[in-house]
Amino acid sequence: MVVRYKNNWIPTKTLDEMSGTEYDVLIVGSGPGGGAVLQRLCELWKNQGAKKIGILEKGDKLFHSHAQNIPTQNVNTSRDELVPSNSTPLGQRLPQFSGATMVYALGGRSLFWNAATPRPIRSELNKWPINRRELDVYYGMAEKLLHVTRDYAKGSSMQKNLLNRLHAGGILEADDMPLAFDMTPSHQGEIHSNPWYSSINALAAARFDRLYDLAVDAYVYKVNAPNNRVQSVQVFDANKRSHTLRAKNVVVSASTLETPRLLLNSGIPGPAIGHYLTGHVSMIGIGTISRRQFSDKIGNLSILKFETDEDPYHIQILGPNQYWSYQQFEDKVLPDQLMVVYATFGRVQPRRENRVYIDPNDRDEYGVPWQQVQYSLSDRDRQTAKQVEEGIRRSAKAMGVTLDESSLVLRPPGADMHEASTCRMGDDPNTSATNRHGQIHGVQGLFVADNSVLPSLTAAGPVLSNSALAIRLADHIVRQSG
Repeated sequence: MVVRYKNNWIPTKTLDEMSGTEYDVLIVGSGPGGGAVLQRLCELWKNQGAKKIGILEKGDKLFHSHAQNIPTQNVNTSRDELVPSNSTPLGQRLPQFSGATMVYALGGRSLFWNAATPRPIRSELNKWPINRRELDVYYGMAEKLLHVTRDYAKGSSMQKNLLNRLHAGGILEADDMPLAFDMTPSHQGEIHSNPWYSSINALAAARFDRLYDLAVDAYVYKVNAPNNRVQSVQVFDANKRSHTLRAKNVVVSASTLETPRLLLNSGIPGPAIGHYLTGHVSMIGIGTISRRQFSDKIGNLSILKFETDEDPYHIQILGPNQYWSYQQFEDKVLPDQLMVVYATFGRVQPRRENRVYIDPNDRDEYGVPWQQVQYSLSDRDRQTAKQVEEGIRRSAKAMGVTLDESSLVLRPPGADMHEASTCRMGDDPNTSATNRHGQIHGVQGLFVADNSVLPSLTAAGPVLSNSALAIRLADHIVRQSG
């Protein structure tokens, strides 16, 4: 007889149980956006016992934390073993976005991201439909939620030495990389055992403020909004039984590829829904440098070459070898030649023709039409890719790193996992899916809070911006709800 134990580190409810409640807010998706909305709502409604909040996750519970917080993992094993065995590649079905990968689990892809959290370049934020000072406030709140720090590699001789070389080589925008990493030590009973941020942290913070209902294996396939007012969602459980959950407000945070699929399958009006799909041109460079150039206190390497108006790309410079992040149980054995990794992300022009659309002839196992992707790079995007490649070479030369030229290969579209803007925010319904608060134009009570709502994607990864806008959305819902 096989004994199975309940995976009960976070309580869940069945969809049958949730169907008897009308929710003030129902959140679809538990990634960074959904988690940030939930955390902020629970914080603001901490003493509002009558308020009902629910959150639905298509996948099941997987890990209680970011993969790199698991004692048996380091950055290499989580990337090479856990990600492939716990993710769903979509590339075969989306040939023009062949690198796309989803993680259907509580926490989504935040269980595996590398936690780089720079703010977007100022010149682009000035174009967003939100007052810049207001944006600064919400970025600050997001950085606090994610415990963003630049001290991750503090005290490393490798970090200090190579950063100085980059500056001497004229790459003045290189600096300590901001990371979503909680460096607070556990003290006097206050436990800080999950330093790498995932949205599980936000779910936990929310739970200690107030109770909410969570259902996993809950596949939301339709939003009901008669007369352009949200009323309910329809959800399949793991046994393919359909349930209707009522809600005054629905926040969709299902992902850049799944959110427009849900809205389009629901018949939600909006000529821009699904359009302006944007990712990064991405390349990984690998080089080596002699360890003899550094003191015994070699430490780790965590540098970011920030985007500039002239250089529309970021370079994450990581090392040495697998020891950018590793467990305390692992012996740090360094060879004579240390590996340095250059992970680059270049800006892609937002173009209407890059889009997510519905293919009614291709359906999933539940009978729901799949999404399809139309995506290509412009001449300008290809020029950015060349700039990215040259930027890696220039950085490696300044650092004294011997670059493996054969490693400089452009990754397939979607492999960066930074796709955004398919339900982007704006004032014009013809070119944006939501208004400046994240509400679908003309549909009361229906909001978007994932990467798809970003007005544009700079070279910075989308998680910090997603979290900032999600917190702002929660504030808006609370104000509107009274």
